[in-house]
Amino acid sequence: MLIGAILKGKGTDVATVRPQATVTELLAVLAEHNIGAVVVSEDGSSIMGIVSERDVVRRLHDRGPGVLSSPVSSIMTAEVRTCPPDANVDDLRQTMTTHRIRHVPVVDGERLAGIVSIGDVVKSAIETLETEKAYLVDYLHR
Repeated sequence: MLIGAILKGKGTDVATVRPQATVTELLAVLAEHNIGAVVVSEDGSSIMGIVSERDVVRRLHDRGPGVLSSPVSSIMTAEVRTCPPDANVDDLRQTMTTHRIRHVPVVDGERLAGIVSIGDVVKSAIETLETEKAYLVDYLHR
């Protein structure tokens, strides 16, 4: 299965936040969309970084409550692993597991085309296994 198939099912909307937004504003976006990470982007289509709930918690622990008024750019991960829509889901699952990454932006050319989470990847693996099981059960009952 390809990443593009996951995006067809879940959609291509990606929550973004500008790098100069405060961490408090970031938290509002995370809560509003009930998500765990957002892409940091100046224009909504390019990627400057990614920031997650974990980044906030770690910086809050390191720096204290003052981090809440800091810009998102001060806590984001600037080196973002991305994948194209034609990437293989199994390969991405391995990469996410190996590097302990929970969210990967999908880039089509230079444009942000979606985002997949580890949950999306696991869900697709389960669906594939259930489909294979159904075929095998059907085959055995013929």
